[in-house]
Parts: sequence; structure tokens; C-alpha cells
Amino acid sequence: MRVQTGKGTIPWMTVLAAWSVSAVVSLPGLAISPILGDLNKVFPHATDLEIQMLTSLPSVLIIPFMLLAGRLSVTGNKFKLLVVGLTVFFLSGFACLFINQMWLLILVSCLTGIGAGIIIPLSTGYIVDYFTGDYRVRQLGYSSSINNLTLVLATMLASYLANVDWHLPFLVYTLPAIPLILSVFIRRTPAAPEPVGSDELKHKKVDWPKLAAVMGFYFLATFLALAISFLVDPHGNQNSFSGLLVSLFFLAIMLPGFFLSPIIRRLRGSVNLVSLIMICAGLLFIGLFKAHFWLIAGCTLVGLGYGIIQPIIYDKAAAAAPPQLATLALSVVMSVNYLAIVLCPFIIDLLRNILHMQGERFPFILSAGLAFVAVLLTWRYRNSYAFGLDKSYYRQ
Repeated sequence: MRVQTGKGTIPWMTVLAAWSVSAVVSLPGLAISPILGDLNKVFPHATDLEIQMLTSLPSVLIIPFMLLAGRLSVTGNKFKLLVVGLTVFFLSGFACLFINQMWLLILVSCLTGIGAGIIIPLSTGYIVDYFTGDYRVRQLGYSSSINNLTLVLATMLASYLANVDWHLPFLVYTLPAIPLILSVFIRRTPAAPEPVGSDELKHKKVDWPKLAAVMGFYFLATFLALAISFLVDPHGNQNSFSGLLVSLFFLAIMLPGFFLSPIIRRLRGSVNLVSLIMICAGLLFIGLFKAHFWLIAGCTLVGLGYGIIQPIIYDKAAAAAPPQLATLALSVVMSVNYLAIVLCPFIIDLLRNILHMQGERFPFILSAGLAFVAVLLTWRYRNSYAFGLDKSYYRQ
């Protein structure tokens, strides 16, 4: 069975291999969350600094290694880079199952972040290499959906395993073994050249002004969506309900990816505007109301809005560069996502202190206000590269 790419066809197993890489890129840090409350019992002499390093340092290391992988993809062998990244990710994750010292757990977790950083731009880069036009947009949507579905399922699995033994959540870090095995199909299938008239062929080098605008928009969208991370025991609800809300958020991000092409054809140039309105409304629901219905509706709207924006951002990043530099462009844009993840808590806490507002609703009201500003900007610059959508996306 073969799959249409816009450039011809490729084997179904090659597509499955590319999807499997997308499925594991969000795993770093996931195994730590369910055991975070027990770390002081497991490591009674661990300091607060060591715990902070364990939770944040792997995510910080992802950023430079994403950029390094993007740069090496231009002149190096992308397949070897993929194998190295997956191998480092898998071996370090496997090693976590046997570690009983905090400093060693921090070190190996950092290796997990390094491995993930290498494969993150390649996970999208291979889809860009294999597909073009509407086929690529559709596949980027599928990739985003698979990523978030895996995140939800792996989180549930890690939470269950944490009740058995604190080591067992690290089993989710061995999932890169699957794309490592399937990568042989990627090696066997070289990407076809871009067809004549493709947007990428119009560029001789990366269009950095366009890419910078896309990065700014992506940082803003990610920062707004990260307000959901403050739903830890929101409004006095039980932690189990908070976990349900966060899982619902990621499931909502997943859904648009399966229907991205019809959504774009329906909303046309207003797709980003509508998505930001959904995010703004969802954040307001969470910030203003306590009832479960409004919290569920808010998380769903924020997730759906972000789930539409994310794959479109990746396609625009690829379209702003020639084919041989597409993975480099993607690595730069995707690094903004992790930069927002690292900076968001510090920015929110800084604004809390400046404005002297310590209430639990503050992150949501603040983000809703920023989302409203983003809506106005998107309306004002709806014909721009970053905020708008070219007719080629929804031309029949």
C-alpha cells in the first residue's frame, strides 16, 4: 500500500515510521511529573535546587540541541542524526529504570533531553521532505495529533506505574525503540524533489523576516496555551479533576489535526483569527467561572484553538525556506515552543509580583487579556505571512 505525497507515492510503512518519531518527541519530563511529590522521600537528602534541575534542565537542553540538529541537517546525514538521537533517547531512558542517586538521575535525564532535542526537528522535517502542498498540511496535522495522543496515553501510563514503583514511569522513555526499529523504512525511501512551482523553490535561502514573524506568533500562541499548566488544583478542585482537565486539553489539541484541511477550507484566511478567539474565550471561562462545565469548556476551546495553529505554523516555517534548509527553519521555529515552556512560569511569577496579584485566576485573566490583544493584531495584520493564510492553502 502506498500513500500520495503530492510528489508521487511512498510506502505506507515509511509514513508510519515518520509518525512514530512524532509520537515520542513530547516524552521528556513526562516520567518525572507523577513522582515529583515523592522525590523527597525517595531522595531524602535532595535539595530544592536538585529537584528543580531534574524538572527543568532537560527541557532547557532540548533547545540548543534542536538548533544543532537543524544546522547539521543541512550538511550532514539526516538519517544518521535521527538514529543517534533515538539511540541516546532510548538508552538514557532505559538507564533511568536502574538509577538510585539523584545526581545520576539528573545527568541521565539531561541525556534524554539531548536525544529528544536532536529528533524533534527531524520528526517534522521528514514529513516536510516527503510531502508537499495540501498533502503536507494534512500530514503535519496528523503528526501533531499523534504527538498529543501519545502524550495523553503515556501520561496515564506513567501515573499508573508510579503507584507501583517510582522507577517504572521511566518505561515510557523506552518508546523511542519503536521509531528506532521502524527507521529502516525511512532509510529505504529517499524524498522526491519538490514539484515545479512549489513555494519552497521560490527561495534560495531562508526568509528570516518571515520566519521571525512566525516565531513571534508561535511564541505568543504557546505562551497563551501554557496557562493551562496552572490548572494544578484550580479553584479548590480535586487533583484528579485537574488532571482530567489537562488531559482534556491535550486531547483537544489532538482533534483538529485529523481534520485540518477541511477546517482550513472552511475558515480560509480567518483560521488563525478564529483559533485565537477560541483561546481567548476558553481562558476567560477558566478565569471567571468555577463550575466544572466552564472549566471543561475552557480547556477544550484553548486546546482546539492551539491544535489548529500549531501545524499551520510548522508548514509556514517550511514554506519560508528552500527544501534543503526546511529542517533548519523548522528547528528554529520549534525551539520557540520550548523557550515559551521554560520562560512562561518565570514571566507569570514576575508579573504577579509587579502587579501584586497572587490570586489563582491571575494566569488565566492575564493570558486572556494577551489573547485579546493577539486577536486584534491578527485582525489588523490578517493579510500578513504570520497572521494570515495564503489562498493556496484553501484553493480547491
